Amino acid sequence: MGFLDDAKEKLGELKAEHADQVEKVSDQAIDKAGDVVDEKTGGKYADQVDTAQQKADDAI
Repeated sequence: MGFLDDAKEKLGELKAEHADQVEKVSDQAIDKAGDVVDEKTGGKYADQVDTAQQKADDAI
């Protein structure tokens, strides 16, 4: 196994051990990123941002 394979395995283990915390932090990050985009664009793309946020949340 290479370095990246080892890192990916360890990250997977950590995610499994701390799933609740990972989900909470990722939800907060997704929401914050969407808020920043909405702020920078004046809400012009709010529908697309909401869709992207939902897809990102579903992926996690």
